[in-house]
Amino acid sequence: MPDLDVAPAEELPDGEMKLVDAGSFGVGVYNCGGEFYAIEDRCSHDDGPVCLGAWDDEACTVICPRHGAQFDLKTGKALTLPAYLPVRTFAVRVEDGTVKVELP
Repeated sequence: MPDLDVAPAEELPDGEMKLVDAGSFGVGVYNCGGEFYAIEDRCSHDDGPVCLGAWDDEACTVICPRHGAQFDLKTGKALTLPAYLPVRTFAVRVEDGTVKVELP
C-alpha cells in the first residue's frame, strides 16, 4: 500500500489530531510537541474506535472512550487495563510540507 497523505503540516499544529481513512481501517495522526505519531483507530481490547477518545498531547497518550484503556501514541503500548496488547503504530514523516503515514 502506498504512503497515506494526511494534510499539510501547518494544518496539524501541536496538540491537534486528525483521523484519516486508510481503506479498511482508520488512522489517527497526532502532533505531540511537534512530533507526529500515527496509530490504527482500533482498540486492542475490543476493536472499538480508540482515536475518538481523549488524548494528552504532553504525555502523548490516548484513552479509549469505550472502556478507558490508555495507550502510548509513540509505541502503541497499552498502559492500562482492560487492554494489555498494543495498538498498531505507523511511521510518519513530513515530505515537501505534507504529513505522510507509511502504511504496510
